Order: sequence, then structure tokens, then C-alpha cells
Amino acid sequence: MMLKGKVALVAGGTRGAGRGIAIELGAAGATVYVTGRSTRGRRSEYDRPETIEETAELVDAAGGKGIAIRVDHLMPGEVQDLVNRIRAEQGRLDILVNDIWGGEKLFEWNKAVWEHDLDKGLRLLRLGIDTHLITAHHALPLLIEHPGGLLVEMTDGTADYNAGHYRLSPFYDLVKSAVIRLAWAHAKDLAKHGATSVALTPGWLRSEMMLEAFGVAEEHWRDATAAVPHFVISETPRFVGRAVAALAADVEKNRWNGQSLSSGQLARIYGFTDLDGSQPDAWRYIPEVEEAGKPADATGYR
Repeated sequence: MMLKGKVALVAGGTRGAGRGIAIELGAAGATVYVTGRSTRGRRSEYDRPETIEETAELVDAAGGKGIAIRVDHLMPGEVQDLVNRIRAEQGRLDILVNDIWGGEKLFEWNKAVWEHDLDKGLRLLRLGIDTHLITAHHALPLLIEHPGGLLVEMTDGTADYNAGHYRLSPFYDLVKSAVIRLAWAHAKDLAKHGATSVALTPGWLRSEMMLEAFGVAEEHWRDATAAVPHFVISETPRFVGRAVAALAADVEKNRWNGQSLSSGQLARIYGFTDLDGSQPDAWRYIPEVEEAGKPADATGYR
């Protein structure tokens, strides 16, 4: 197992990309701390069935060790307690994945800033940016204690794509572009300590919420292509998980420091596939899909 002995924190690992990443890090042998606000005893405002305990059990089943801890990443004290626990139990942190989000019910497409609900928009900024900064502030000092650490800032869209495409909401647009910039900024600081920071986006993600929106399950997801043919370029959350695992295992990962990457791009370089053996690369085709009439807000991240 290429990550045996490594310790990872997947912040925001309840569902979607975070869950897929946690599982694949476990499959590579890592000990994975999974955090989020949805537990079997208490749901977040999402009010969905996925829980951090469930994700941790999937990590175990994949061959790793999953540890679920309820954390609100807007609360600095809770994040500090989390890092203190990782230090006490493991003595190290090798991989930090900042996948905290929580904004699906907050953004309003095709509304200018004066039309968008302000409270929802500002909440979106806090959930999508402040959480990442708070977590980085507390966790990176532990990560840099051992050379070779990896920070992955999860976002939606590559730097090139987001630079030329409005993401249909000023708040959503800002969050997803800001996270890419955060990865670049952290790279400047982490390089001095032999650590690497990247921004990473999945493609059109078949998350639990996206599958429900299309009225299908993963076992028969292709049924949705009858109504939306472009859904064929979608990918499972495990695909971006394999991207993170490949990055973490790469002894020359610092070649990516500060860059904006995608799951499809890394699949071509590292040679991993999705669960069905395919190598989807949605960001190569999304501009063409949009020209054909599919909206840019349907890429389905998380």
C-alpha cells in the first residue's frame, strides 16, 4: 500500500468528493481522519442521510483506518482540538484535504449581487473560504513538521476555466476562484518546508445529490444520459479520490506546487482510472457542452 504509515485529514468528508477522497486514501493504506457536521446522532442543515461515521467505515472497508470526528470548521476551537488530537494519536499529519463546502442550498443562479439573498451569499463565503483558512491555520503547522506533506484545496473548475467563465453567481464565482488562489498562496509558504499545495477540481461529479437530481443511482447512472446525453462525461467521487492518492504518493509532487489541477488531467499523467476503467476528463469538454446548451452550473461538484 503506497500510503501505509501516512496520516490524512479529509476536512469535509461526509459525502461527495470528500467521501471519495477519504476512501481512496484508505485504499492506499492511510489512516484517514474524516470530519464534518453530519453524524448518525445529529444532522447538519443539509438534513441528508450521509454521515462521517459511514465514510470512516468505508475507509476501513477499503483497507485503511477511518476515524470520524464531528467538527464545525467555522469554529477555530473545534479545529484546534481536532489537530491536537491528531498530534496526540499519530504524531504527524501528511495530507490535508480542504474539502469543506456546504453551499448547495445557498447559491442562487443567474442573479446579480443586488438580487441574490445577501445572508445566503455571505454564509456561502464563510462556509467556502473561512473554513479553509481556519483549517489551514491550525493544521499546517503539524503538516510541515515532516517533509513531503501535501495540502489539497478542493474547488470547482480549473484556474483557466474559471478565469474565462462566470459561474452564474457572484458569491459562488468568488468562492471557487478564491480557493484556487488560496492554494497558490499556501504554496509560497509551504515550499520553504518541503511541502506541496495544489488546487484540485473533479469533473462532472456523480455525487449523492447529483444522482438524486437525475433520478438515478450509481448502479444505473447511464440511464440519465437518455435525457441528458452529456452526462456521459461524468465521474464518480472515487476518481478524484484516486487523483489525491496519486499526488500524495508521488515523491516528486512538488512539481505541482501552486498549480490548479483536475482529476481528468492527473488520470492521464498517473494512469489511474475511474471504477469502470474509464478516464473521464470533463473539463476538456464542458466548454463544448455549454455551447450545445447545457448550463455551466450543472457540473455537479460535490
